[in-house]
Amino acid sequence: MNQTLLLGTYTKRESQGIYSIDLNEQAGKLTGLQHAVTVSGPTYIDGNADYSLLFSIIKGEDCNGGIASYTKNDKGAFVKVDEWLQEGAPPCYVAYDADRQLVYLANYHKGEVAVLKTSAKGELSLVDRSVHSGQSVHPNQTSPHAHYFDLTPDKQYLIACDLGTDEVYTYRLNAEQKLEQVSVEKIKPGTGPRHITFHPDGKRAYVFGELSSEVLVFEYNSESGALNLRQTLPSIPKEHTGFNGGAAIRVTSDGNHLYASNRGHDSIASYSIDANGELSLIAYVPTEGETPRDFNLDPSERFVVVGHQDSDNLTLFERNPQDGSLTLLQKDVYAPEVICVKFT
Repeated sequence: MNQTLLLGTYTKRESQGIYSIDLNEQAGKLTGLQHAVTVSGPTYIDGNADYSLLFSIIKGEDCNGGIASYTKNDKGAFVKVDEWLQEGAPPCYVAYDADRQLVYLANYHKGEVAVLKTSAKGELSLVDRSVHSGQSVHPNQTSPHAHYFDLTPDKQYLIACDLGTDEVYTYRLNAEQKLEQVSVEKIKPGTGPRHITFHPDGKRAYVFGELSSEVLVFEYNSESGALNLRQTLPSIPKEHTGFNGGAAIRVTSDGNHLYASNRGHDSIASYSIDANGELSLIAYVPTEGETPRDFNLDPSERFVVVGHQDSDNLTLFERNPQDGSLTLLQKDVYAPEVICVKFT
């Protein structure tokens, strides 16, 4: 059986936009890279269950940025429906809420999160935005840098990670779909919270610190939306003293394993998860490429695909569901400037 992936990219060198590629599960190979959408700077993408409706970050031509929506035509090609642009740098994260027909955006350079309304056809309009304030101790933290904005698993709240202020915000949507701040969790200065993922039981949340190269384990209170720190682990070995930036973080659907990618050390840190949701390191696995900005597990969770921003290649691993170990299958699959990996 083949699974199709969509790849979001930078378009600074060779990339022309969004690409697709197939994973042949029987053969354990990635094949058939195709150019899917011509667009500038599709750094993050999301869509409905089968990606017949697609949302992509875009960089405009006149010093502006935002998102664009696409639908598939009868030939399976993506056709642009609408775009929402604003002056300044584009967002860095987009998530689609199919139940509410909303799109959530995080903008790193502006330090803001936004909610957009979308129709079933993909038409876009702004509903609300929230601008963060503050700073922290790292040279990259002189201003707010919202890097993630998405629903909690119970769909009661929205979580925003702000790398610049070392804070994780919890919001709710009111009856008018406006943002109401519920709580703010202050994290150790210099952590740089980038992304968050949740245990499938909904009781634990895992935050990846881009600047500190640490995975933080939180208890999530579904009644209040608050987070309480329980554990902190490094994502790189202590022997690595050069640059590293934490990137993507994923938890398996059985709640037994967590994976986090490191840019600089160029590895995936793999962890086991115990009955309390806490982590133990399994291994640091080289990704066989430069700057593993994103990775993802296929629907069966038998495979892991890693995209590399600077070496223009995908790496394919087979995953052992019992012990969480990763075995290299491919490392030379061309794909330019990949920074977002999504299975459709």
